[in-house]
Amino acid sequence: MSLSHLASLLTPDARCVLAFSGGLDSTVLLHQLVCWQGQQPQLRVRALHVHHGLSPNADSWAQHCQQICQQWQIPCEILRVQVDGRHNGIEAAAREARYQALFQQLQPGEHLLTAQHLDDQAETLLLALKRGSGPAGLAAMPSQRSVGDRVHLRPLLDIPRQQLEAYAAEHHLRWIEDESNADSRYDRNFLRQQILPLLQARWPHFSAASARSAALCGEQEQLLDELLAEQLVQLTDGRGALHFPPLVTMSEARRHALLRRWIAQQGGAMPSREALKRITDEVINSREDARPCLRFGAFELRRYRQQLYWLRPQPSLSQHSLTWQDRSQPLDLPAGLGVLHANGEIAELRQPDADEEITIRFKAQGYYHLLGRAGGREIKKLWQELGVAPWQRERIPLIYYNQTLICAPGLFITREGAASNKQGWQAIWLPQQ
Repeated sequence: MSLSHLASLLTPDARCVLAFSGGLDSTVLLHQLVCWQGQQPQLRVRALHVHHGLSPNADSWAQHCQQICQQWQIPCEILRVQVDGRHNGIEAAAREARYQALFQQLQPGEHLLTAQHLDDQAETLLLALKRGSGPAGLAAMPSQRSVGDRVHLRPLLDIPRQQLEAYAAEHHLRWIEDESNADSRYDRNFLRQQILPLLQARWPHFSAASARSAALCGEQEQLLDELLAEQLVQLTDGRGALHFPPLVTMSEARRHALLRRWIAQQGGAMPSREALKRITDEVINSREDARPCLRFGAFELRRYRQQLYWLRPQPSLSQHSLTWQDRSQPLDLPAGLGVLHANGEIAELRQPDADEEITIRFKAQGYYHLLGRAGGREIKKLWQELGVAPWQRERIPLIYYNQTLICAPGLFITREGAASNKQGWQAIWLPQQ
């Protein structure tokens, strides 16, 4: 087997990070990278082994990977992850945890390489057919894709497993066998052990033909991407929210195509046709004063003021309270909300009295008079006027003096909190980026 598949994807000075399970496929790819590095001395290669902890042999697999990498003088790091299969099953959860850990470890300019091969592609296509997927799902796995500003490459995607086995035998490679690969309760193993051998016995080129079908579906999706890209940009704001009213008058096919691409941009998995219909019926077409919320795996779809939002669920902080004792020091906020700073050069807020303690809370109730506004308003009306979505309202830091609401930094100041002379201060909220 030549190394032309590497030469077609990698520049001579590429920085490669291999997802190294220690199995046959990734062992072959690592060996080929080592050989390619011998021809291209500027090539940089390192390996990451994801330790799921799902097998009693997981520790020995990690040790095996480190030994192989040490033998070939390749840096290797072990990444330990937790897998929660309660929502989407253990296979999908392990895959999601694995990719999340791998992409988090990539440095700028590095490419992630994984070792899926031609028969894996056929399995992926059959699984997509089983799920009733459309062209995007049937496109299966591309040899190259972008995930944000990261690049993910699959150099072995055109090579059948039989060739990899022959290569491993020729070079006397050692690899591990995951005992779970023999468990046909898992869909992919069932296809690998019982279905694909029958198909390939009848049609020896089945895997190659299914890969061509996947590539054609991929081309159709790429064409749709190009045709819909400009409209999607026009409908999406800087926060990633989607302005949905124009979707209502579109054909279902066009609306679904735009929703799929928007969800993909937000990092969501490809939704089913049924899920897209629920978005239309239960979210877009719900009554104006409703607060619809649909759960999609680790995300939620919400609606506010003719915008759709794709969000990770966030816990309410309504019961949380912090004391800010020393304003010369920034105050760290919980749940990754950033920090509060006190600026003594601008007098917006009055100084607290000797018997007043400064606390930060995340919930307010009642009727308030704001600086610069006539009359008072219920807090719910204030949030509405400020355009703060309902799910954000209990995650905004509110400054209190004892039981008196003083301000929401950057949003409003109450009359009770306003500075009456030059002896005041300013609260600055710096949200986490």
